[in-house]
Amino acid sequence: MRGGNRCHTTSVPLWIRCAWENVGGYNDGMIRRATVADVPALGQIINDCAEYGLMLHRSYSDLYEAVRDYYVAVEPIEKDGVTTATIVGVCGLKVVWSNLAEIYALAVAPAARGRGLGRQLVEACVEDARALGIRQMMSLTYEKEFFLRLGFVVLDRQQLPLKVWSECLRCPKNQACDEIAMIRTLDDVPVIQGPTAPVTQEADAYDVPVPLVISSSRKESRS
Repeated sequence: MRGGNRCHTTSVPLWIRCAWENVGGYNDGMIRRATVADVPALGQIINDCAEYGLMLHRSYSDLYEAVRDYYVAVEPIEKDGVTTATIVGVCGLKVVWSNLAEIYALAVAPAARGRGLGRQLVEACVEDARALGIRQMMSLTYEKEFFLRLGFVVLDRQQLPLKVWSECLRCPKNQACDEIAMIRTLDDVPVIQGPTAPVTQEADAYDVPVPLVISSSRKESRS
């Protein structure tokens, strides 16, 4: 997703798919904020999932620019007698508007699935939103049941601000998106009185604006 899997392919083998299950505990590692040193590792996890159509690719430029968005799951992995702290999962929280943030780029390495890391990464982002005073978090996902377990509900995506769709130009499914919009409200966070975000209109709900480029030869032929 962009929130869970921005683009999705149902034929991806289960052993390689990103993890969103709430299964078991996570006693051997930690969830923490990402640092710039984590970018190559978290980028690999995200882009490995993107290769299977589960989310958008993220360039190093994108990742470094947004590194403050991300939380990572870290666990000690031993190899050749040396134990190294290794990034095994990632999730981002992007501020959209005064009362809305997006949970996106949720991905867990295949070997680390089944430990509840997806749940803990999302909850870390939820707590971050709460600390920022953001009342609602949305996600675009195919993992409906996972997000329902975390207190999200299905939302008509036409109610989302236009800003949410700004990345659609980079998505190969931008004209046929079938992701589910889901949202969670933090009742203990007060509503902030701010400007109203523009919402998607029904007439252009599936239209992603593409700049019209007229070649120089066409310009000359018109003159």
